Amino acid sequence: MRYISTRGQAPVRDFSGVLLAGLAEDGGLYMPQSWPSFSADDLRAMRGLPYADLAARVMTPFMAGSIDPDTILRLCRDSYAGFASKAVVPLVQLDSNLWTQELFHGPTLAFKDMALQLVGRLFDHVLNQRNERVTIVGATSGDTGSAAIEACAGRERVDICILHPEGRTSDVQRRQMTTVLAANVKNLAVAGTFDDCQDLVKAMFADVPFRSDVHLSAVNSINWARILGQIPYYVAAAIALGAPDREVDFAVPTGNFGNVLAAYAARRIGVPIGRLVVASNRNDILTRFLAANDMSVNGVEPSLSPSMDIQVSSNFERLLFELLDRDAAATASTMTEFRRTGKMPVSDAAWQRATALFTGFRLGDDETLAAIRALHAASGYLADPHSIIGIEAAAALGRPGTPIVAEATAHPAKFPDAIEQAIGIRPPLPTHLADLYEREERYSCVPADLSAIEAEVRALVARNAA
Repeated sequence: MRYISTRGQAPVRDFSGVLLAGLAEDGGLYMPQSWPSFSADDLRAMRGLPYADLAARVMTPFMAGSIDPDTILRLCRDSYAGFASKAVVPLVQLDSNLWTQELFHGPTLAFKDMALQLVGRLFDHVLNQRNERVTIVGATSGDTGSAAIEACAGRERVDICILHPEGRTSDVQRRQMTTVLAANVKNLAVAGTFDDCQDLVKAMFADVPFRSDVHLSAVNSINWARILGQIPYYVAAAIALGAPDREVDFAVPTGNFGNVLAAYAARRIGVPIGRLVVASNRNDILTRFLAANDMSVNGVEPSLSPSMDIQVSSNFERLLFELLDRDAAATASTMTEFRRTGKMPVSDAAWQRATALFTGFRLGDDETLAAIRALHAASGYLADPHSIIGIEAAAALGRPGTPIVAEATAHPAKFPDAIEQAIGIRPPLPTHLADLYEREERYSCVPADLSAIEAEVRALVARNAA
């Protein structure tokens, strides 16, 4: 399997090369040169498999030529062995055709564990093979950072520096990052938004001497390995609900577009997925785009669902590449114009192709609280302020006779303030995190300035090289 950049000017790489590169040198994102295909019989053969074994089967073609199938299976089994649910990604039925798939049973209680527990092990495997070391930098709106740190803390060949927007994550989200005191971990609280953090990460990759000096890599969903690690749970849910013999829809709480892009990828490889609902909070750039071809940046507004407080969704570039028939020059030009003006010029034909695949949905903070309260009162089910947006989207836009799955992306205990506001009860943290508020924190507050961030990263690398 070979991978190409969405902007067409970076080296073609195999999976291991893409894993270590993260962002392509031309500023683009890596995509498979061609999509593997699973037949109906291939999908039927996955029925009844343990989740780790199914995940290995789904991902093996994407790593062909880089990592052998037996190693992939071993890494998958290791990655998911410690999840709190033996099903790993259990389905819970909420209505006759409405299901939620719980993706929060990993160590940091968020869906990011689904990919990052595997990605950490993939880094170990590839770096040991190559006898190399990397510095991982990442931006987080709340959950990626803790999942990445959990996956990489203490690893011998990796240093990791995570940028989060100061004061714009929940206390639990912040503490899950800043209480990890491993020598190879650094947390930076950036004076700005998630978009600022994401731009700084991309700027570090664009600084070629810096990128080379510290051997930069990425764990954000700009890294294709992150998307790949999320494809299997869509396959698992669809098969459990009757695929390939019937169609299944999905509703996905969406910020950086990586999670719903993984659903799109599952569709491309042969899973009969019908409607994909992109569920947004008040930061509704994607909903506006799907409704009226209005991809324009309005500024980030803090909300009760902070992991979705994003305006510039990096992974949309991967979909744009597909919508433009993989025209890399057109993709590069469109993204340049978006960065210059804050408005993305998408042709009517490409927009109509997007709306044939995706439907938008928006829920504000007051509606989010009301929905948490109503669902809990009706069924006893407690959803966090991200997952409930997906559940409401599924309830509103589901099709009669077709199962629809809302992705539950985080444990409610990660957002106790919002839950208490909705139902008057603070959900307790699981046992392994029960003392989180008593743990020592370690992080630095920094301006949204590239030179300041790069100095912090260099200091981390120098300290661990000594």
